[in-house]
Amino acid sequence: MDRLILGGAIGNCVHVAGVYAYMQLADSVGYKTKFLGAAVPPEHIVQAVQDYDPYIVCVSYRLTPSALHGILEEFFTMIEDRGLDKDRLFYFGGTPECIEVAKNFKQFSYFFQGEEHIEYILKSLHVDGKKSDHSSVHGQFSLEGEELDLRSIKEEGHYRPLIRHHFGLPSLEDTIDGIREIALSKEVDVISLAPDQNAQQYFFEPEKMDRRLDGTGGVPIRTREDLEMIYAATQYGNYPRLRIYAGTRNLLKWAKLSVETIDNAWGTIPLFWYSQLDGRSERTLEEAIEENRQVIKWYGERNIPVEINESHQWSLRECSDVMAVVDFYIAAYNAKKLGVKKYIAQFMFNTPRLTLGKADLAKMLAKKAMIDELEDENFVYLAQVRAGLTHFSIDMDVAKGQLAASTLLALALKPQIIHVVSFTEADHAATPEDVIESCKIVRGVLKNAWEGFPDMTTDPEVLDRKNYLISEAKKVITNMEQHFGNRYEDPLAHPECLAQMVRLGILDAPHLRGNPAALGKVRTMPIKGGYECVDGDGNILKDSERTRYILDNAYRHKLI
Repeated sequence: MDRLILGGAIGNCVHVAGVYAYMQLADSVGYKTKFLGAAVPPEHIVQAVQDYDPYIVCVSYRLTPSALHGILEEFFTMIEDRGLDKDRLFYFGGTPECIEVAKNFKQFSYFFQGEEHIEYILKSLHVDGKKSDHSSVHGQFSLEGEELDLRSIKEEGHYRPLIRHHFGLPSLEDTIDGIREIALSKEVDVISLAPDQNAQQYFFEPEKMDRRLDGTGGVPIRTREDLEMIYAATQYGNYPRLRIYAGTRNLLKWAKLSVETIDNAWGTIPLFWYSQLDGRSERTLEEAIEENRQVIKWYGERNIPVEINESHQWSLRECSDVMAVVDFYIAAYNAKKLGVKKYIAQFMFNTPRLTLGKADLAKMLAKKAMIDELEDENFVYLAQVRAGLTHFSIDMDVAKGQLAASTLLALALKPQIIHVVSFTEADHAATPEDVIESCKIVRGVLKNAWEGFPDMTTDPEVLDRKNYLISEAKKVITNMEQHFGNRYEDPLAHPECLAQMVRLGILDAPHLRGNPAALGKVRTMPIKGGYECVDGDGNILKDSERTRYILDNAYRHKLI
């Protein structure tokens, strides 16, 4: 990789930032470079090619395109007359209009306008971005088998976050066409396939479907062949991976089908949900927890990463921040106990919707600190961040700003995956164009803030709140383990015990009031940007005290 790259701005063009940045990158991966500068006459570049015999010649031009054809024609005529066009590569950089002119010259094999993905740039240098070890080059990583060394990725930091986006339209044909369009855009690394509720609940029992609800909430997947056609639509562009949410019934059958048909990138299963708790299936809490755990174990046995779609479900129902941290820990704890080695930890920001930035970041840092304690040689996690579903404005321009702001705050966690939520969330299901635009907004945030950005995690108020949440969460967990420990060998990983924690109101949220599977008596309020449990007078009631009271009372009345 010690061959020479020569480049500069041709003719009367003085704009050299692009070509200079390209040559800096080439330097960083082992090339020698010769920068000729701005406004270089064609004959001077030709002479430099003859003198230095470069492997790649980079020509830049960013002025009005009307004069460009004549300049390039003169340049290549001299190159050919001197026999300098053999065994040499020519690249062009310029505005989109100039690139259209440059494409008339077959000698150019790569074109750059300044917004190319790093993978495209590295490919032009014959470098695999996945293997680059230079800190300025953020290559993607694989999610497959032994190629996924999560610990190395996290510790060395030589990556750019994978971009994931949810997608599914009420029409199967439109969804397939849309996935192909998204793949060709190369903006999304992982497409989360969104089946409609009929598919999630009754795919394996189609006779129970209410056909009036077809397409509600996603794409109406009805056969194995539908999934195979969807997978085929990803075999374009950057070949994005597919993943799909677990069904709300027959979860193990769904898991096996999704791995066989779409090569499911990772399993996504709740712990308490898709049950009577949220009304998305008729499963009791005990049935749901037991079946969900079986599917988590099934994925773990096959070394397929698992995401437990859990803690933010409680926050969406306005639980306290402490209980969100507790549930986040319980979910990861169950994954580890069930043999999951690669865990996807999802951090949903802006949830509940009145949460403010400092409290939000503190909650996520508390969750992260809790799960850090579970990591060992057999269990490692990827941090996946996302914007909150309920905080987006119905004004699309405002929502775009909210997406960017949420992403910027979330980057403080140095995530390995960004789950992009479309800015259209409050108005309509994302079209392919919406998905692509949303991902470009996020890439713009990454471009400015992935490196060299001030560290928001050191803010004193954030740290104080983080430490408070960790302290309270650990006290709640200790309360659970002490009170249930005599009856259950491992209380936090026992389906019956976990269901009892919900029924007693230890795990509780205001929106669960009237739910047959939960207590629904807890009250919470946003206080100083975070959500706290409160008593009848609106005073803060610490979760450690609240849960100890519930457990002591249940013990006295022999409920546990």
